[in-house]
Amino acid sequence: MVESIARVRHIRVTPQKARRVVDLIRGKQAAEALAILKFAPQSASEPIYKLVASAMANARVKADASNSYLDEQDLIISKAYVDEGATLKRFRPRAQGRAFKILKRTSHITVVLATPDELVSAAASVKKAGKK
Repeated sequence: MVESIARVRHIRVTPQKARRVVDLIRGKQAAEALAILKFAPQSASEPIYKLVASAMANARVKADASNSYLDEQDLIISKAYVDEGATLKRFRPRAQGRAFKILKRTSHITVVLATPDELVSAAASVKKAGKK
């Protein structure tokens, strides 16, 4: 019934490190994902934890607006991906007057939560589109 999206942009975590954390939670229940992220040792887990919590809040607001029942235990992370953001370029002085380029990478992280019936209807529509 409910599908909610949460995005964070220009977060100062490299996309490679953020993808390691996002791969841990993709396909899991949202409450279980929060528990995993709470105790994950990676530094990228804190902003992703906040993002999943925000997506859950978005789902709650969306369900209230449409007057439908939402059990937060049913929410599943249907999609979660990390895109590369803008790269900040900095220089460090090195020996003999040289300069060393430092790339400070940023990420755009997106999390999509859905209820199981939403996933089934999406799979059915993809299957139907494939037959045509």
